[in-house]
This record gives sequence, C-alpha cells and structure tokens, in this order.
Amino acid sequence: MTTKQQTIQKSVSVTGHGLHTGKDVTITFNPAAENHGIIFKRIDMEGTPEIKLSPAAVFDTSRGTSIKSGNAEVRTIEHVLSAINGLQIDNLLVEINCEETPIMDGSSMLYVKALKEAGIVEQEADRNYFTITENITYRDEENGVELIALPADDFRVSVLIDYNSDVLPIQHAELKNIDAYENEIAPCRTFVFLHELEFLIANNLVKGGDVDNAIVFVDKMLDEAKAQELRTFFNRADLKVEKQGVLNNVALHFSNEPARHKLLDLIGDLALVGMPLKGHFIATRPGHTSNVAFAKLIANQIKKIQKGAPKIDFNAKPVYDIKQIKEFLPHRPPFLLVDKIMQMDKDSVIGVKNVTMNEPFFVGHFPNEPVMPGVLIIEAMAQTGGLLVLSMVDNPKEYSTYFVKIDGVKFRHKVVPGDTLVFRLTMIEPFRRGIAHMKGEAFVGDDLAVEAELFAQVAKTVL
Repeated sequence: MTTKQQTIQKSVSVTGHGLHTGKDVTITFNPAAENHGIIFKRIDMEGTPEIKLSPAAVFDTSRGTSIKSGNAEVRTIEHVLSAINGLQIDNLLVEINCEETPIMDGSSMLYVKALKEAGIVEQEADRNYFTITENITYRDEENGVELIALPADDFRVSVLIDYNSDVLPIQHAELKNIDAYENEIAPCRTFVFLHELEFLIANNLVKGGDVDNAIVFVDKMLDEAKAQELRTFFNRADLKVEKQGVLNNVALHFSNEPARHKLLDLIGDLALVGMPLKGHFIATRPGHTSNVAFAKLIANQIKKIQKGAPKIDFNAKPVYDIKQIKEFLPHRPPFLLVDKIMQMDKDSVIGVKNVTMNEPFFVGHFPNEPVMPGVLIIEAMAQTGGLLVLSMVDNPKEYSTYFVKIDGVKFRHKVVPGDTLVFRLTMIEPFRRGIAHMKGEAFVGDDLAVEAELFAQVAKTVL
C-alpha cells in the first residue's frame, strides 16, 4: 500500500452513456492538490456545483450509489469510485456533464485504464490511513446481510453472495492485496436476473443497457416470445440461454465473476469514508444500501476517534524527551510545561504534561483545592504546538514562537494534581510567512479539558 497521497499527472476523459438514463455523458478526471479528496463537479449546471464525497452525501441506493448536494446529483458512482479506490488515488476533481456516470462495460476496467493512461503520480503529503483497531459490524438480520471490519495491517476484502438461486449458486471472492485489484477485480461486470431486467425495462429504465455491460442470469423458463423481446431489446439476433441459465450475451471472465463484482462495488462504496483504510472487510450478501450504512459506521468511528483523546503508548520511546525539548524551547522550570513529545508529523503533534502536587502554582491556586490555572494549560498547549512549528524551520534553535491571537478558548474539565495532560495540536492552515494557525486540545484521560485556536508567529530569537 502506498505511503504518499496520489493524484494523476494530466486530465483524462471517458465518454459513454448512463445505464438508466441512456444519456450520452462525458466524465473528466482532473489532477488535484494534496488533501483535496475526491470531488464531483456538475459542469452542465449553472454555477458548476460541486459534491464532496461522504456517506452523508448519499441520497439513493436503489439502483446504485448516488450522491447530491443541493440540486446537484451524480448517480451510479460506485464503479468510478472503485477504480479510484482500487488504484489508491486520493485527490481528484471529477467533472461530469450529466446526472449519471457512464456504465461503460459494466465493470471499472475502462476507468482504470483511463486513469493509468493519465499517469498516477505521488504527492509529497503522507497518506493518512484509518486503521481498524476494533471490530465494526453492520447487520440486517431480516435480509441476512452482515458486514464486518476487522483489525489488519493492510487492506483486504472478502465477499460472499447467496441469492437462493439455482442459476447463481453461493459464491465467494477475496482480494488479499490491493495491488491485485486491476487484474482480479476491475474487469468484473455487473449482473442482473432476468426478472429484474424485465422490471427495469417495463419501468423505462436501463435505457443505456446493451449486450456488453451486464451478465444476465435467466432464472425462469424463457419461451420464444420472451427470447425475441430480449433479442429486440439488446439488438442481437443470436441471444439464447447457455448452460446454468446464463444468457449468452457475454462470456464470464471468472467463474465467480458476480461475487467479484460485489467486491468491486464494496471497494467503491468504502471510498465514501473519505480516507484510505487498513483492515479486513468481510461482507455477506452485500448491496449498496448495506455498503453505505457500513461506510457511515466507519466514518462515525473516525469522527469519534478524531474528536476523542489520542491513543498513545506511554511506554513507547518519545519523539522528544525533556532534554531534547530544552534544546528547542527557551523556557525553563518552573515555566517549561511540556514533559515529552510522543507523536509528530507534518501537520500535528501530541505532547504530555504530568501534573504533580509539586507544581509551584498550586501553593496559591488554590491552597485547599489545587487546580491548574487555565492560562497555564493554554501555555503548555502552546509550547507543544511551538515544537511542531519549530520542526518546520531550518536551524530551529535560532527561533522562538510567540502568541499572536487565541480564539475559541473553552475550559471543559478542571485539571488537578495527579492528572496527566495530553495535548494534541493540529495545523488548521499551512504554515507560511512565519504564521502558524493551530487547533489545540488538552485531554485528561478520555475527557476534553481545554480547547482553543492558537495563532503564533515564529521569529528569530533576540540575544
């Protein structure tokens, strides 16, 4: 799995027709900057509205996964998203001139080819994976549907389908390595039972259906009149039922192609989460409704963790211990208020302050009920953020960080002797022109004690 974010080198377009609308449509994939994500843009509508990918944007799963924002919608996006997710592409602006994506051959293969033709390029920013650390389960007991996310160090998917059908027996498919997606999953086309196809045709849908974009399973006797209707609909005179009740419109790529296509759909729907995943995803009888509900559970878990206290191993070796911190910060006891830095990347830092009864401020704040002053918690938070900012400049020992502004300060939980304060500082905007804008949080256990937005300026230390 890739460690850096990816986009494409140049724009590339794919033209086809929508499965249900039958409309001609062009979809264009454009390169996008780091942390842009996947955004759809309706260039045929006034104002060219954009739809940011998320489970909350889904409004219909009856015949595919469809998203909307305001009046703008894009339907049947699962094959497009599957290709993007399967190729581990993080940032794209997807322009489309219709409300439905092209069905192409019913798989994601032609999208994969187009994206690879555009050239997949690595960006500087790290990929921020969400790793499953505890089981996440979705169940629809009435329909026998179950999806489970299990902890794993990579991305794996297992799918079982069962339609209680003689013509399509129970099938299983598995993707053990995302690098195998292009060859093992992308070519697998959608499928439909004859009775479903008849319903769709009767309701003026599948206007873009043809002989090449779906496997048709004939689950009932096909008399000559019905066979002739199909020949007329598909505009193919030689249609007939092959062995095991499969219409001879296409040859199967794999014996378990239907199960592989359901796996393809699941990979596409999991892209709704909005960040790459590490885990083993096991699905029994999945469909778009259950896939989207499952993606919502994962997205909610991510939000809960992002809002909750950082999970750190206090026994792990710190990024900076107190001696190293003193090399960066000019502060000294009793005003050095961060003990160690446990984690740090380009955009965030996690620091720790052990609060003991020996802190000098407890002498007067307050003698009979010692409470750490809020202003010192903010100062400790700022020192932690200062270490992050100083890591971004050359010769950091020559610089100091100074408060410019503090906004949105909220004190939610008092801090007392014996507490361990854990600080998380996250960049809100890129560091530029010597100004840092950070979101700061201080936790005691699982409780959020203090939060604030900090603005700081980095300047050379005056000797």
